[in-house]
Amino acid sequence: MPRRPGYFNLTTHFPWVGLRTNSPAGAHIEFLRGIENPVAIKVGDGATRDHVARWLAARLHAPVLNLDHYYVDMRELPLAERARRNFDEPAALEYPLILEHVQLLAAGQPVRAPRYDFTTHTRARDEALVEPGDYMILEGLFALYWPAVRALMPTRLFVTAPDEGCLERRTARDVRERGRSPESVRWQFETTVQPMARLHVLPTEAHAGLVLVGTEPIDSLGARVLAIL
Repeated sequence: MPRRPGYFNLTTHFPWVGLRTNSPAGAHIEFLRGIENPVAIKVGDGATRDHVARWLAARLHAPVLNLDHYYVDMRELPLAERARRNFDEPAALEYPLILEHVQLLAAGQPVRAPRYDFTTHTRARDEALVEPGDYMILEGLFALYWPAVRALMPTRLFVTAPDEGCLERRTARDVRERGRSPESVRWQFETTVQPMARLHVLPTEAHAGLVLVGTEPIDSLGARVLAIL
């Protein structure tokens, strides 16, 4: 019989954390602790998110479920049209699959998570096996957006970061890892990332029980998170 996710103390065995990447104001880290207690964290930008997620994962021996890999596969569209799509709205992700995988992990079941290729805006043929653990990290821009997903993570954190630093780190990442030009990164940031963050992401701070400032040293941020688990 599957274990039922619990509600805040984080005192049992299957926690998880979720974060996000591409938002000027931040990203989410949702954190489910012990099967009985989920925690959600919203982190600044992709670089901040990755740093915090890895810091926590290393100390909690936790697997990471990255929502960036749940973007809808667009292989049927011409490449130029794929690149023009809005990747910063909830509809860009396959929500039913996200919810299904979160529910399975919360019940102690492994999932085969998709892998997304950001250079072609398509899903890779192979998948990643994610095994449940004492803790699980859910990393993603909209980790605090959907009520049904939030309901599985009573403990939620929100990490803020200034737009200027987010754009700088986002540009470095996208140029290095995704074959983008600095100009295209800035255009996307101003055209969709910032407006969508104001519309969809920043309001989710209201669902966080703890708000952190992403410019603080990582050890300081991490210690505050660990203190509530």
